[in-house]
Amino acid sequence: MINFKKLQREKETLREQFLAAQPFPHIAIDDFLAEGAAEKLYAEAPKPDLSQKIKDPFFSKNRYQYPDYTGFSENYKKFYEDITSDKFATLISYITNEDIFIDKDFHGGGVHLGVENAHLDMHADFNYHPKHEHWFRNLNLLLYLNKDWKPEYGGSLKLEDARTGEKIEVEPLMNRLVIMHCRSYTLHGYDLTHFPTDKPRTSIAIYGYTLHEKVLDKPRTTIWVSNDNKFKQILSKLWLPAVALKKRLVG
Repeated sequence: MINFKKLQREKETLREQFLAAQPFPHIAIDDFLAEGAAEKLYAEAPKPDLSQKIKDPFFSKNRYQYPDYTGFSENYKKFYEDITSDKFATLISYITNEDIFIDKDFHGGGVHLGVENAHLDMHADFNYHPKHEHWFRNLNLLLYLNKDWKPEYGGSLKLEDARTGEKIEVEPLMNRLVIMHCRSYTLHGYDLTHFPTDKPRTSIAIYGYTLHEKVLDKPRTTIWVSNDNKFKQILSKLWLPAVALKKRLVG
């Protein structure tokens, strides 16, 4: 499924682009999958299922998540095998200059759908895997499957460096893989969408980890940021201590 020949051929250029990118290291790789492969995944993607709706009443809306997607079709199974392979880990480690392996359980990841009026507030992700304390979440990889995407649909990936305030947007184009650092300052999200009812905003979220022999940073949950809603501003400040308290009380 993955266009390994392209990645191997362009790995030097991709490495230079990733490391030099602003506001923080990231890259958008077009034609990531082999010809015709993205169209197959798009056609075989799941429909929104209420049982898979993300239950977040504050920081996101109308989003669905499918971490276990290998049973959707043989093509999704092949994609899973490629994206979790040692071959891909070696290439992505070279491009990003990080020692990377992919979470095969796709905790928090997998196929993500955003129906009409979906949104995801700006945030920085958790830094250590909640089930593996020495797994440092180093990279986010987002494969977009939005056929015939139009600017009026919205849903572009917003990137912002919390240290400098520098911002950019990346269009969620069909067969485009976005790779970005995952740090406390690498804010990302997307504004309210206007996708047609039969064309949800579709992506596959893959998370790259690095094994730390010992924890190098204080483990934390997701950091949410809101600049235009007073209630969310207050809630986001309370979020980290509230989650920390919950973890101490109930695990």
